Amino acid sequence: MTAKPYEVAVRAEAELGEGPTWDAATGRLIWIDILGCRVHTYDPATGHRTVRRTEQHVGAVKPRAGGGLVMNLRDGVGLLDPDGGFRWLHHEPVPGRRANDAAVAPDGTLWAGTMRYDEAPGGGTLSRIAGDGTVDVVLDDVAVSNGTGWSPDGRLLYYIDSPTRRVDVFDHVDGRVSGRRTLAEIEDGAGFPDGLTVDADGCVWVALWQGSAVRRYTPDGELDRVIELPVPLVTACAFGGAGLSDLYITTARVGLTEPPALAGSLFVVPGAGKGMAQPAFAG
Repeated sequence: MTAKPYEVAVRAEAELGEGPTWDAATGRLIWIDILGCRVHTYDPATGHRTVRRTEQHVGAVKPRAGGGLVMNLRDGVGLLDPDGGFRWLHHEPVPGRRANDAAVAPDGTLWAGTMRYDEAPGGGTLSRIAGDGTVDVVLDDVAVSNGTGWSPDGRLLYYIDSPTRRVDVFDHVDGRVSGRRTLAEIEDGAGFPDGLTVDADGCVWVALWQGSAVRRYTPDGELDRVIELPVPLVTACAFGGAGLSDLYITTARVGLTEPPALAGSLFVVPGAGKGMAQPAFAG
């Protein structure tokens, strides 16, 4: 079935809008423009917005348990303190490579993805980064590391390497994954899977790059909902709002010769479902 209509939460022209994340401590949505080097916040209760510029391309930004932000940046993972001070937690610049999507696991570690600018197969990684800076490489043969999320009980990891056109699922125990298998495959002509979020029912919502839509798949891999959007490059989604019932959706306009008017905007579908509270980074 096609879900209820969307609304425009923030009309914007983000080059590569990504990474919506609800910050429960502040009641704001954090989202980013990767190539625009900007971190946005949006307060749906007041409409207040902020923009912070970063010194390099930013792949993801998440709240920290003690305040401030953890940032998946081109050259590594950094910490932004509440007073605005910055320091590297893990600094690993690799020529031709940048950060991409990231997510905080139930144990408070950051699972951070990378990719090459040319999207070469095998050029990206997915790594698990602890609050003390310890890094464990989870996957080392990735093209475009994207959506990452956990089942409500934390026993399953859902993951997207976009060029595969698959949403994969792993068994997850104590920060280790095994048993990789396919939950869903996106058919030709429907776009490429990008970001994802998991709701309280264990269903997986997937944004479709070049697909003008967000889809929801049940834990068995059945497609049961579709949200259609008026822009082609749909990048990521996350639940937010006071009751975690509103689905926020980021979009992009990079590479479009005649982008639609709303390309790069932040959308919201009120009452789309029931999200899960997301852990903050323990560092």
